[in-house]
Amino acid sequence: MGFWIIYIVALLAIPLWAQSKVKKSYKKYSKISNSSGMTGAEVAKKILQDNRIFDVGVEPVKGQLSDHYDPRKKMVRLSEDNYYGTSVAAQAIASHEVGHAIQDAQDYAFLRFRSTLAPAANLGSNMSFMLIIAGAIIGMADLILVGIVFMSAAVLFQLVTLPVEFNASSRAMQQIVTTGIIRNNEEKETKKVLDAAALTYVAAALVAVLELVRFVMMYFAVNE
Repeated sequence: MGFWIIYIVALLAIPLWAQSKVKKSYKKYSKISNSSGMTGAEVAKKILQDNRIFDVGVEPVKGQLSDHYDPRKKMVRLSEDNYYGTSVAAQAIASHEVGHAIQDAQDYAFLRFRSTLAPAANLGSNMSFMLIIAGAIIGMADLILVGIVFMSAAVLFQLVTLPVEFNASSRAMQQIVTTGIIRNNEEKETKKVLDAAALTYVAAALVAVLELVRFVMMYFAVNE
């Protein structure tokens, strides 16, 4: 019983810890102005232009930390604070999202693989729990196994997301350094924002793996 309590606490605590780190870092560096005076939108547009990517737009989107790159619409979407803001956090997040646009333009393998996995991962996320819980209730191990197979696609998606996100951050740092957007000691500060954001993806992947392990253990327990 003690093991399962620790296990459940870990599943709940890991994402909350990662989110708190992101919010703390973002709150701190969103109050510090960048030395270039460029808004997040201007940073994004400059990097796109410097990389001769002319088919990707940049637009504001409502919400906090709702920033993302949409490869289907070829659009970098920045939350309004980052789109209009001139903070260290704004330039870090804007450059990260453009990092995804560069990946897309250069046909980055892991990004393509993740896009291919997306439909199966969505199906797996929606179906796996129902199948596994149903199998556990009626004591049908084969049904749990089918649920595990579905869930494996979602877990694989989370794992493939890690190199995609880390690579986008690496590209972001390279771009804002080589283009001269970063000045003074901003490289260290920008990296702290990017590293904090990366924790959310690490936490999501870890929780997904732990969930999968739990259901595999459930399968063996029912199958005994």
